[in-house]
Amino acid sequence: MKLDSAASTLEPVKSKKTPVKKNTKTSKPIHSKRKTIVRDISWLSFNARVLQEAADTTVPLYERIRFLGIFSNNLDEFFRVRVATLKRMDIMGRSAKMHLEENPDEILADIQSTVISQQAEFNRIWHEIEEELKHEKIILHTEKQLNREQQKFVQNYFNEEVRTNIIPLMIEGIQHMPYLRDKSIYLAVVLAREDNSIRQKFALIEVPRSVLSRFLILPSKDGEHSIMLLEDVIRYNLPHIFSYFGYDKFSSWVIKVTRDAELDIDNDISTSIIHQIEKGIKARRKGKPVRFIYDQQIDPLLLEYLMRRLGLSKKDNLIPGGRIHNFKDFMDFPESVFTRERMRRKILTHPLFHNAPSVMKVMQEQDVMLHLPYHSFDTVIDLLREAAMDPDVTTIKITAYRLARNSKIINALINAVRNGKQVVVVLELRARFDEEANLQWKERLEEEGVKVLFGVPGMKVHAKLCVIKKRTGNTTTQFGFVSTGNLNERTAKVYGDHCLLTSNRNIMADINRIFAFLESPRHDVKHLQACKTLIVSPYNMRRFFLRMIDREIRNARRKKPASITLKMNSLSDDEMIFKLYDAAKAGVEVKLIIRGICCAYTENKKWKRNMEAVSIIDEYLEHARVFVFHNHGQEKVFIASSDWMIRNLDHRVEAAAAITDPSIKRELIEILNIQLNSNVKVRIIDNDQRNAYKHASGRKMRAQIEIGKYLSEKSYS
Repeated sequence: MKLDSAASTLEPVKSKKTPVKKNTKTSKPIHSKRKTIVRDISWLSFNARVLQEAADTTVPLYERIRFLGIFSNNLDEFFRVRVATLKRMDIMGRSAKMHLEENPDEILADIQSTVISQQAEFNRIWHEIEEELKHEKIILHTEKQLNREQQKFVQNYFNEEVRTNIIPLMIEGIQHMPYLRDKSIYLAVVLAREDNSIRQKFALIEVPRSVLSRFLILPSKDGEHSIMLLEDVIRYNLPHIFSYFGYDKFSSWVIKVTRDAELDIDNDISTSIIHQIEKGIKARRKGKPVRFIYDQQIDPLLLEYLMRRLGLSKKDNLIPGGRIHNFKDFMDFPESVFTRERMRRKILTHPLFHNAPSVMKVMQEQDVMLHLPYHSFDTVIDLLREAAMDPDVTTIKITAYRLARNSKIINALINAVRNGKQVVVVLELRARFDEEANLQWKERLEEEGVKVLFGVPGMKVHAKLCVIKKRTGNTTTQFGFVSTGNLNERTAKVYGDHCLLTSNRNIMADINRIFAFLESPRHDVKHLQACKTLIVSPYNMRRFFLRMIDREIRNARRKKPASITLKMNSLSDDEMIFKLYDAAKAGVEVKLIIRGICCAYTENKKWKRNMEAVSIIDEYLEHARVFVFHNHGQEKVFIASSDWMIRNLDHRVEAAAAITDPSIKRELIEILNIQLNSNVKVRIIDNDQRNAYKHASGRKMRAQIEIGKYLSEKSYS
């Protein structure tokens, strides 16, 4: 089977109009006039790293399929958001060119050619995986590959489960073309007669993958596992669906439309933000098409008809693909068919909480850093559950960005309200693609008596904060946390993050100031200005870290040791990048661990010292943000919720915390050193975005394995 989803060439992403110029001494920028790499081109390079994991034969088969699904899902969101934005900017003309430093249509052309060229590699990987699945006696059947028992099984399943969930549309007889929903896939069908006695007709059927599993496990021989995709179940039953029209020949191909998913929400504070979100979600469902994917074997007349009815042209990212679309569903490929169970890494309970009767008591004695997913997220849930039941706890305030579907966090907060606590939840309604879920959480929380805040007009609340107030007699004690990741127990099992559990008075005072800012009717910035320990955007985070880099630059110029180590998801803010260039020029040792977008060039012949940049893609998603500055040998270490992007530094409420506990500080530095010294699953980020693997000289080190060992062997006093 061939696939729809674009695959990566795993080669450097190069602009057609400004090719890479090679230099034997040092690499030159991909776009010679640009001082940074185009953000969207860097993103495509990141997604190529995801595809590399799918191509890696040392990765378990189930995980390789999952990485293909992740790649496809990433690409869907990229088109829905970034490509849609570029198309909007293309309409703006000159002003957009000034902002991007080149024409949006040139970037779109680069994206289009890169995505199309990725198709061959994606298909190659899937073909290889299919062969390995067959070797494991796991077989995907099409509608033409069923034995009699399976045919009967598929027909019965269709009649009992599928038939009532589909609505066949004879599109030629409909005046206005039916709206094709984003995230959905459709069977485009040609109905004909073998003897050509009736003119052929076109039809569309939406595959009901939102209500039925994409995968149907079929009756199989002993030792074998047969699977059929939902669209092929429908294909097999096309004669039953259209039998009363008199047709006896049916051909079908899967198509998919990707739509503009940006929410147009203005900052008119007189309009309810909730109504704006609801309006935006409805508008998203009818967003303009930004990509049309189709089976490259599709009937040419049907393709021409669909393009005409959908109002598409060749400029609308028409992607010829294979038989399978929406490969993101393969992230949920049936795990039960694999005879070899996946090796799951052991999740540790932090040693300080082993047999501890009270989480808050431990926190009162010392700060604790949870390193997720190596440490269990249950400790955070236990903290909130304890606070909900403790009769001395009066208040819980917390920010929430992305929550699990069946959130234990929410359950603990509701229990707290029922136990008479005041609970305040800052719920970010504009968390992209989680808006609907968060609106539902809002309703449930408010029904239970939770005070729900919706953030700040014009900016998202992305900080991960909590404060718990406990009053015993005349004494008030506060507990809480600052985290790099979301309060989501599902993703906490696979996202690499850090969560500082603390009762530090200075940190708690600043968290209270941030909540005062969020709760004040006019969002008075004086509350942020009063913060003395936490670094907060949009108030002072940019300025603070620029000063930290400047300090290292001064030390380097004075011939003193100077170094900066930064770990984040994305680095795209020009001002921060240019300051890092200044540091490299001055001779500061700059080391970067960037999972995703990295718009910084890392080599320049004018610099005293090139930057070292790597990206780690492995079983866990590297999600943490950690910043380390040498500071005359007295390292300054910070964890943060924010990447170094314009949106994080200027248009979101974010928080970074300085780590003062010496043992935790050393722990974070050692974890970063493990990642920097590892040579398995590590790609080098260079000027050409080549994604070359780091050379494994000597002992092979795989960061996520080594960190797990380090934490499991670590003792805590």
